[in-house]
Amino acid sequence: MSTFFEATIWPLRNKLYRMAYLRTKDRDAANDAVQEVFSKAWVHRHSLERMENPVGWTVKTLKNQVLQQFRTKSRMEPLGNQEETVQEEPVESQEDSQSVKLVFRFLDDLPAKQREVFELREVEGLTYEEIAGYLEISPEQVKVNLHRARKKLREFLMKCKNDER
Repeated sequence: MSTFFEATIWPLRNKLYRMAYLRTKDRDAANDAVQEVFSKAWVHRHSLERMENPVGWTVKTLKNQVLQQFRTKSRMEPLGNQEETVQEEPVESQEDSQSVKLVFRFLDDLPAKQREVFELREVEGLTYEEIAGYLEISPEQVKVNLHRARKKLREFLMKCKNDER
């Protein structure tokens, strides 16, 4: 028999990691954020069992943790002294690499709210209600932002297609 934590919280680890990585673009920072969320979830596991939406709590805690990491890092490293680090990238074909770069370029160009809604819906597969709860907006606003992001994606893809010609 599995515990509430094992059945509900632990299976979120890959989803939480992907969400953290999308925001930090750093594997170590994403792992640290997820580990911190699991620590907090373990401490609050009994109250999480009684919550209506423990997954929403977990996702929101991750968002806050990532923001806290950025605040801490910006206090520790002055902007002028940052060094560029080289990360090992997984081996992939050049075409795949270009596609991934295009997707990240598209996401970076979206307004923050549209980017969050798009990532939560299309990448993480959350429902409109879950996204609304996470972002503290109405489900209608989720739909509007998602529609706008998808429209921009269509325009972006058409532009890329025309640029290839």
